[in-house]
Order: sequence, then C-alpha cells, then structure tokens
Amino acid sequence: MDFQRSSGVLLHISSLPSYGSIGDFGPAAHEFIEFLAAAKQHVWQVLPLCPTGYGHSPYAGSSAFAGNPYLISLEYLADWGWIDGERIAGLAGRGGNVVFEEIETRKLPLLYEAAGNFLDRAPHDSELAGQWHRFQDFCALESNWLTDYALYAELRRRYNTGAWTAWPDEIRRRDPKALAKIAAEAGRTLAQEQVLQFAFATQWANLRSAAAQHGIRILGDVAIFVSMDSADVWANPEIFELDDELKPIHIAGVPPDYFSPTGQRWGNPLYRWDVLEKRGFDWWVDRMRRSRALYDIIRLDHFRGFAAYWSIRADEVTAINGEWITAPGLELFRTLETVLGPLPLVAEDLGLITPDVDALRLALAMPGMRVLQFGFSDKGAHMHLPHQFVPGMVAYTGTHDNDTTQGWWSVTGDVEHAAVEALVGPVQGKPTWPLIRSAASSVAQVSIYPVQDLLELGSEARMNTPAIPHGNWSWRVPEGSWTESLALRLASIVEVTDRNNDPFAIGEQGQ
Repeated sequence: MDFQRSSGVLLHISSLPSYGSIGDFGPAAHEFIEFLAAAKQHVWQVLPLCPTGYGHSPYAGSSAFAGNPYLISLEYLADWGWIDGERIAGLAGRGGNVVFEEIETRKLPLLYEAAGNFLDRAPHDSELAGQWHRFQDFCALESNWLTDYALYAELRRRYNTGAWTAWPDEIRRRDPKALAKIAAEAGRTLAQEQVLQFAFATQWANLRSAAAQHGIRILGDVAIFVSMDSADVWANPEIFELDDELKPIHIAGVPPDYFSPTGQRWGNPLYRWDVLEKRGFDWWVDRMRRSRALYDIIRLDHFRGFAAYWSIRADEVTAINGEWITAPGLELFRTLETVLGPLPLVAEDLGLITPDVDALRLALAMPGMRVLQFGFSDKGAHMHLPHQFVPGMVAYTGTHDNDTTQGWWSVTGDVEHAAVEALVGPVQGKPTWPLIRSAASSVAQVSIYPVQDLLELGSEARMNTPAIPHGNWSWRVPEGSWTESLALRLASIVEVTDRNNDPFAIGEQGQ
C-alpha cells in the first residue's frame, strides 16, 4: 500500500506514565496524543495489545484476539461508576518502571472487582443501561473467540498454570461435557472476563477515536506465531503441528543471526499450513479481521516466515539445528484480500532476507522496514542507510528489539562512530537527533522514532533484549517528558522534510 509521506513515534501503551504503575488507556494516553498532534506526527506505533504470557512479553500472548486487562484504566472505570475512587487510591503512582508483581497483586483484583460491580449493577441501573446493552452486543459480535478465551483464562487460574497440556485430559482435549460443567460452575468469573474484554475494547476505541480526530493513525503489531500456552492453540489444536499427546512436534525460531550466535528458539508451535489452506485460511481471516478492527495499519512481525519459516524439532535445546520450510504466504494474503479487502500492511523484513521474501513482499505491494542502527557496520549493511532507501519503506532509527540509539552509540566502536559522522557530520557523542533527521529526510514513506530516541535516553531505557527471557518490557516514560520544546523540535523536522501528512485519507481504512 502506498502511504502518504508521514512520520510517527513508537511507544507501547505499557510504557506510558499512567496511574497504577503500568501504562494504560487512561489520561496519560490521551496526553500523549496531544503531544503527537503538537509535534505534527501522524502515526503512533504500539506493540501487540494481547494478554502477556511468559516473561510478560507481548509477543508471547495468551490470546491472539483478546486484549490485555493490565492496559485498562481504573481511573476511567471509576468515572464510569464501576468502582469507587477510594478503592483505587492506594495504587502506586505514575513514575518508575513497571513492576508486574504489583499489577498482578494490586491492580488485577481491582479490575475484577469493577467487573463484578458492573455485572451486579448494570442490569438495574439506568445510568449503566447503555453500557449493558453494548456489552451484550459485544459478547455476541466477538463470540468466535471471546467464549474460548474467557474459559481458558478461568482454567489457567483453576489449575494454576498456563500450560494447558498439563490440565486434566478431558479438559485439554476439550470434552464438551467437561467444559459445560466448568462453565456452569464458573459462570460469574467467565462473565467477569468478558466484561474486562468489553472495558478494554471500549477504552481502546475511545483512544483511537481521539487519535483519529488529530489525524493520527495507530500502527499495530501482529506476531506471525502464537504461544503454545494460549487459548488459540488449546481451542484450535488441529491447525498446529501437535502430536497425539497435543505436544509440539516442531517449533518456531530463527537460525543464528545478529542477535544470537545460537539463534532464537522461540518455542511457538508451527502451523499446519496444509490444513489451513484447505479451510480457506479461516483462522487467519478471523485474526486479521480482528486486527483490522484494532489498528489502522498492521505491522507483520517476522514477515519472512510467510515465505519460509525456520522449523526446529521440539526436543532441540537451541535453534542451530533446523530447516527452512516453504509457507503459502502468497495464497494466504490473496485470500485475506478477497475476504477482507485491501489491508494496510507493513512487512517486518529484518534479519536473513532471501530473494523469495523480497519477491513476496513486492508481489503484495507491502512497505518493508529499514533500521538506521543496522547500517554502519560494513558495506553489506548499507541497505539500512538512507541513500539506499526506496519510497516503499518505513524507516526507523531503532525498534523495540534494539538498544536505544544513545545506548547503541555507547557500546559500538570506532568503525561505527566514524561511519555515522561521515554520514551526518560530527555528533559530539550525541548521534540520536542527527539520525532522526537523517531518517526523516529520506525517501521512505513513513519514518518512525522510538520515544527513547526523542528523549536521548541510554541503555537503561531499552525495552527488550532478544534471546534474554527476563528483565524486559518494563521501561516507562519519565513524567513530564512531553515538553513544548520537544514537540516544537520534532514539528520543525516534520515541516522541513514534508512529513506533515496523514498516512492515508481519514475514513478510508481501519474502520
């Protein structure tokens, strides 16, 4: 898709300085939209919004369809009358990094309390009548995933594990009588899960509407694979490479690369693409329909896996031993276009990219990605520098998987430093804004900057280190970061590089 010349900022919702020790859809998110508008930005890129799983990674979600309850604003639930303001007054404030244990022990119980209050009051309270009717409509509209997700979430609590393969045999194999018994016993908690998904959807829709009023588009992220410990695999085992005991036969990952000498053993189960193709890729159609309802533009993480994916035997301890298996990517996306119409997609085509991957992206007319940090090590990396960009690209100074640009500078050597200064001139130890200007002045259709780079922060602000399972995803923006001078500095670059455009006309996509 041809986007208009524009620019934007990468910041995950959890990184906002919201009340309650994790970023959410509350006032801080709306304040960030005001900052983006003042800075003349038209894209806000977020990471996957799914409930997080192992290591709190949004790329290891417990559902490809559900929203993360952690991101619901308790402040807005109090405004709605779902919970008394005094009940949420003792939560941690807006500063500091996310403490996930605090969320699980303090915020989550309050969310369930608010959901229970809504169930008790809404059917009889005239002030909540509108929300009650919208909740019922939401449950009917999203029933294809919502029922399974609510049941899965209840079972995780009941058996104290997300590893559904360890549940009783009749439950993991989804015996209808056994599931009906659970549903009868846990009716209220299942309804609370549905209420929280409704609250998530409502607050997210309100935030998107506020963004759209400023011509700001949400660029969301869809991971190609799903977690083994997810409602998706439990509810749809027939479309994944599982054995008779419902254990993975082969798993996903990537071979040794820039990030890891032993590759990355992700552990996600692989799709049975032959089964999906015979079914008209129905699960993927549902998934992309849901993604289009959440986002204006969709970034496809690990796009190369739609051309060929790295298949690792499940009993291998690293990703070194594996093989490339061809995937029916063209057939999949042609089916999606036929059923859903044109989709505003961006291909994350980083890493080991072979001609078949480029051919697939070009056949589908998707913009690819370029990351300036990758461009300075040697001549073979110059494809990531602006003089080799083509218009059909989205340019980044760095991504959520990179160190911050200032952090990267501090750990790189003389070769990279000399190359940066040869391109942009002397930086006096501060390369971030010269590289932001370099990305902005390129021919790339869209230019994206992580918030950490706008603030010139070091490695302490890094969001994720690939192949390191713990200690990620917790960074939050310091309070008071959205200054008038910062907005003006970014807006000035927008004006001189002609990026003050909505990526596409209001109302054409993402509805």
